[in-house]
Amino acid sequence: MKTDRRSLPYGVYLLSMLIFGTNGLLVAHISVQSSQIVLLRTLIGGALLTAVVLLRGGFDRTAIRPELPMLLLGGIALGLNWVALFGAYRLLNVSLATLIYYIGPILVLLFSPLLFRETLTPARIAAAVLVAVGLVCISGSVLAAGRNAAGLAAAVASALFYAALIVFNKRITRTEGLQTAAIELDVAFAVVLVYCLATAGLPRPLPSDLPWLALIGAVNTGLAYLLYFSGLQKLSGQSAAIMSYADPVSALLFSAFFLHESLSPVQIVGAVLIIGGAMLGESRRRKAR
Repeated sequence: MKTDRRSLPYGVYLLSMLIFGTNGLLVAHISVQSSQIVLLRTLIGGALLTAVVLLRGGFDRTAIRPELPMLLLGGIALGLNWVALFGAYRLLNVSLATLIYYIGPILVLLFSPLLFRETLTPARIAAAVLVAVGLVCISGSVLAAGRNAAGLAAAVASALFYAALIVFNKRITRTEGLQTAAIELDVAFAVVLVYCLATAGLPRPLPSDLPWLALIGAVNTGLAYLLYFSGLQKLSGQSAAIMSYADPVSALLFSAFFLHESLSPVQIVGAVLIIGGAMLGESRRRKAR
């Protein structure tokens, strides 16, 4: 019985990663524009997590007040991150967009000496080189195949915003994780609302879109983030870092099986280099801590 209880956080955290890995599948079934999907996702997910926080006693204003600037910046980065990523899903494809997206942590790793005064060890440099070579393999094959260069740009932008999100959240140390997620989702909704009003306008989903929108908002955002933080609080940093790569791996598998996407041999090499390099860099950083 004790073993089961100890393994529960691993199962909860892994389940959240697998749910995140289905985002691309759901987006493929929704007719409204990608930014409008993000708008509805942040609305539903933010409302659910805010309700959970309020039911648990409300927000800790004492902890939030000094960290409010970072929470606001994190919410802005989160919203723009998803707009770019969901756009890349459609302009490129789920597999390639997901792989490029996971370059974000390595960007943080490279600039950690400037941002966090952390030492850039040989292992971290090797991890960055692996990821860089992987990106060259993927981006070169994308352009050579005549695919949408705008999709490649959107995927790179999603990686940059992901890196920014990591940087801002690393500076949030007092606000509890679930409260951070609720605030950032609410801020992201406000940011994406302004973005949609300036570009695509408000969404007008078809009746056939509604079940998929409910899933991506309630399950892939609200429930998945609740599971994510519930598991994260009870796992070691290294375990969480390694298990987080179940997200891109599952996204690749799901897109292959359900969307019939495929990677060329060069892109497969790039995928192995990116995921392997990111895992190496993340595990070394956690071990150093």
